[in-house]
Amino acid sequence: MSARIFSPAKTAMQSGKAKTGLWVLEFDPETPRKIDPLMGYTSSRDMKSQIRLTFETKDEAIAYAEKNAISYRVQEPKETKRRQISYSDNFRYDRRTPWTH
Repeated sequence: MSARIFSPAKTAMQSGKAKTGLWVLEFDPETPRKIDPLMGYTSSRDMKSQIRLTFETKDEAIAYAEKNAISYRVQEPKETKRRQISYSDNFRYDRRTPWTH
């Protein structure tokens, strides 16, 4: 039984950073998923794949995994890069790309 500890990134539908500071422990699948031939549903007999535990800090998630003898790997979150752009730059006379409309 192994698990992955990570901090989820914001979804494409989010403009803010709500619920992105939490850390999640998810179990790795032990059996592959299979497709039902009649309905086409994807199913799995692995019940641990449905478990998703959230923690406030990375240390709490690691402590839980060690306490319950779960082998784990930690995926560090990537740093977000924000470009500082000014609204007035849209109307500069020396733009790199010409104004098209």
